Amino acid sequence: MSTVVIDSGGANLASLSYALQRLGADVTVTLDPAVIAQAERVLLPGVGAAGAAMQRLNAAGLVPVLREIKKPLLGICLGMQLLFEHSAEDDTVTLGLLSGQVERLPASPELPAPHMGWNTLQTLRADPLLEGLQATDRVYFVHGYFAAGHLPDVVATSDYGRSIAAVVRRGHIAGVQFHPERSGAVGATILRNFLKS
Repeated sequence: MSTVVIDSGGANLASLSYALQRLGADVTVTLDPAVIAQAERVLLPGVGAAGAAMQRLNAAGLVPVLREIKKPLLGICLGMQLLFEHSAEDDTVTLGLLSGQVERLPASPELPAPHMGWNTLQTLRADPLLEGLQATDRVYFVHGYFAAGHLPDVVATSDYGRSIAAVVRRGHIAGVQFHPERSGAVGATILRNFLKS
């Protein structure tokens, strides 16, 4: 099965690719629209700013490809945020594959922004990505922007002074706000579930 990681320019490309290879995936990291369009599984990772990430996708001619893709697509961290319609970060129009906006995470003395650390997930409805997870399992977050937990495509939330979207799904399009490649055995389970989807 061909698995493509989109070369979004983030620092997590190598660790994500390695995590997928450990699960037996044949991984290609690329910005080539033809390769991405033919892949069986596509992952859109992201570390950095929404505006720069969308510029990179637009420059590579990937926005129409991602909007038309029919195979399973998983957005990770910023990659999940790009699945929505708009990000407050750099006032960026994003891919529009999911309904809703991405907002700036407010900081407080008790809850600094960006949010960095381990949190549990609250499942709103069953999803193949979450198969085999326990309520006490924790995953690793690093983000300064968020999608609200009440949006229609949210399947699991996490609490950080408010309900944030942690896992989203619309058909073959899915996303996780956290970093599965940095979330140990729990993250490996989520990536394995995606590879089986």
